[in-house]
Amino acid sequence: MNFEYFIAKRIAPDKSENYARPVIRISYISIALGLALMIISVAVVVGFKHSVSSKIIGFTSDLQITAYSNNKSLEEQPVEMTDEVLSVLKNDPDVVHFQPVAIKAGVLKTEEQIQGIVFKGIGPGYDKSFIKEHLVEGSLPDLFGEKTTDVLISQKIADKLNLKPGDDLRAWFVTGNAARGRKFKVSGIYKTSLEEFDNAYIIGDIRQVQKLNNWTDNQVGSIEVTIKDHKKMREAGMRLNMALPYNLVVYTAMDQYPEIFNWLDLLDMNVAVILTLLILVSAITMISTLLVLIIERTSMVGVLKALGTRNSSIFKIFLYKAAYIILKGMFWGNIIGLAFYFIQLNFRIIGLSPEDYYVDYVPVELNPLYFVLLNVGAFVICVLMLIAPLFYINRIDPARALRYE
Repeated sequence: MNFEYFIAKRIAPDKSENYARPVIRISYISIALGLALMIISVAVVVGFKHSVSSKIIGFTSDLQITAYSNNKSLEEQPVEMTDEVLSVLKNDPDVVHFQPVAIKAGVLKTEEQIQGIVFKGIGPGYDKSFIKEHLVEGSLPDLFGEKTTDVLISQKIADKLNLKPGDDLRAWFVTGNAARGRKFKVSGIYKTSLEEFDNAYIIGDIRQVQKLNNWTDNQVGSIEVTIKDHKKMREAGMRLNMALPYNLVVYTAMDQYPEIFNWLDLLDMNVAVILTLLILVSAITMISTLLVLIIERTSMVGVLKALGTRNSSIFKIFLYKAAYIILKGMFWGNIIGLAFYFIQLNFRIIGLSPEDYYVDYVPVELNPLYFVLLNVGAFVICVLMLIAPLFYINRIDPARALRYE
């Protein structure tokens, strides 16, 4: 029989004296709220980082292959889709998909408004899953037939210019020293909530850009590459840089939008600080609770010592008792944290301003591994911090303890 566990069960927290019960309840609440907030913090940060980064990667892809140039404007130098380039991309083990694109800066003009835009030309092989997911009205342009004038515009541009699917619009582009006009038809409207894209980009046929730039069918503005593991985009980019011709350079999504990814990385530090503070508060509360429990049972400690019980056994008795409080608090903390997670995941009750946060609701994502590590880590740290107050038992004298009231 486990002697320490047997005694600990007989002095369960719900059988404590009246003055100790409020302290124990506070411990339950502190641990429950602390763990719940830790689960919520991790779920929100992981979900937020994944949601924003997936939008950027979905619109621009993991890697972009462009012609080497010192030109920082939106006027691209053409990339030749040679057999050598295609062979490198097809044989790379990390490359899942690649697609030619081209961009051209221009101006949209309606009868009442003028709007600067970036025309992004895409081809039949373009992965349209991201666009379909964020399509709010209309349909995608048909790129499989003849060169089409259908375009997708963002909700922002549609609201500014008062456009809807089926409307015609005219765009002007500068090629060389001349301005060239094109008439387009709005086939659909998309919304990503990323201001960098929604404020400027319209999406249409890549052949329109090739015609404007006097390029051949084999020339494109850049090649977007999707890889298997987003976390390895830097390694994949360096490998492709070495394999591709000298006049091509590979940029990652992080290189293209460093301010957004640096901002997302700062969230990890914020979460680390929050988790540390919450664990410390819960542990300190448990230390105070354990001291109260020891003082409450001073007479019992004196009796056990007088009967020859070792200090280590008495340590275990109170450690079992404290572990019971911690586990009960963690149980309710998990219930609260998971309830918030599933409610927000399915009903999105908490919204955000997309202008400030790039999403219109609080995204949540909880990795089972993170959930287990949070629970194990919180329990172990709380238990380890309880060792210090247990040494107070060494100072209890049996003779004085037996007279303690």
